[in-house]
Amino acid sequence: MTTISRIEWTEQTWNPVVGCTKISPGCKNCYAETMARRLKAMGAPGYENGFRLTLLPNRLGDPLKRSKPTTYFLNSMSDLFHEKVPDEYIGQVLDVVARTPQHTYQILTKRAERMAHYFAQGHAVPPNAWMGVSVENRKHGVPRIDHLRKVPARIRFLSVEPLLEDVGELDLTDIHWVIVGGESGAKARPMDPAWVENVRRQCEAQRVAFFFKQWGGWGADGKKRSKHANGRELLGRTWDEMPATVAA
Repeated sequence: MTTISRIEWTEQTWNPVVGCTKISPGCKNCYAETMARRLKAMGAPGYENGFRLTLLPNRLGDPLKRSKPTTYFLNSMSDLFHEKVPDEYIGQVLDVVARTPQHTYQILTKRAERMAHYFAQGHAVPPNAWMGVSVENRKHGVPRIDHLRKVPARIRFLSVEPLLEDVGELDLTDIHWVIVGGESGAKARPMDPAWVENVRRQCEAQRVAFFFKQWGGWGADGKKRSKHANGRELLGRTWDEMPATVAA
C-alpha cells in the first residue's frame, strides 16, 4: 500500500515497515507515533500493533505495480535501519528499489551508524535511492552527517527537522540537499529564525540545495498558531531547491 503524501518534498509514501522506538530528542513528539495510534483505532490494515515495530512483507511489491515515475518517501512511518529490522529484510526492500528504476526513493534514518555499517558490508545503494539522516541538534544530529558521508549514494540529504537549536558550523562536503523545518502539533517546540538562517547561509556558501519545509506550530514572530497559518516563507520567499537545482 502506497499513499499520496502531504509532505512538501515528496509525492508518495511507501511503508514496508511501520512502528519505531525513540532514540533522540527529535523523536519526542513523533508525528508517526500519533498517526499510528489513530490508524490502529480506525482499524487500518498494518497498524494492528499500533506503533510497535512491524514488518509488512505484503507491501513489498507495491511499487512494482506502478509504472508511472514517482518519488517515494520510504518508511515515513518507521526507520528502515531500526535495530529490529533484519539485514535480510532491508535487502528485500532495496531489491524492490533497484527493480523500479523509474521511481526515486528518499530513505531517511536516525540510525546513521547502522546505515553506514550496512552498506560497508558490500551491499549496493541503488542509484535511484537518496539516502538521508535527521539532524535535530548538535549532540545527536550533527554526528550523523559523518556516517552519511560514508554511504556511496548518488544523493545524500539532511532533514534538519524539527530544528531544536542552532546546529553551529556544518561540514556539508558530499551532501547534496538540506531540508529544514520546525515542529508541528500541539506540543511543538519553537524554532528560532536565526537557527534556520544559519543553515541556509551555509548551504548557499557550500553550494548545497536548500528546502525550507515549514515553520511548524510556531511562527517566525515567535507566536504559536496553526502550521498552515505560519506558512513556509523565509526572508520573504519560499525555498524549494532540489538536488538537481544547485551545482555540487
